[in-house]
Formats: sequence, structure tokens, C-alpha cells
Amino acid sequence: MDIKSLKNYLYWLYCQFELITCSYLMEPWEKLLFYTFNITMLVMVLYTAYIFVPVHISMAFQFFLHLLGNQHENTVSVLK
Repeated sequence: MDIKSLKNYLYWLYCQFELITCSYLMEPWEKLLFYTFNITMLVMVLYTAYIFVPVHISMAFQFFLHLLGNQHENTVSVLK
């Protein structure tokens, strides 16, 4: 795929996005606010997923290991 067709394809995707969101009807300052809000929300969702999803997956894994009977030794049993 050459650069010109990639550029045309990305422009086509942008036009599709504007049609789907009806942002082609907005004034430039409205588009700026709309895109700023959407990008901010996307970044916040990605950051939250990056921080919290691994913790929840780890907790779920430990929970299912506990249900299956593979329990970790706690410090009290090690000291005895």
C-alpha cells in the first residue's frame, strides 16, 4: 500500500467518523470542544484500564486458585 492510498483511506475514515457523529454540522469551536471531550474520555478509560484491570485479573486468579484448593502459605504457618 503506497502513501497516497493510505492518506486517502485515512481521510475516508475521518469523513465516515464525521458522518456517524454528525460533527460535520458543527462549527469549528464546537468541533474542538467535542473532540477534546472525546479524546479526554478515551485517555481516561485507557488509563483506568491500564491501572485497574491487571489488579482485578490478579485478584480473580487468586480467588479461583483458592476455590480449587491451591492456597498460598501465610506467614503464621511458616513461623510454626
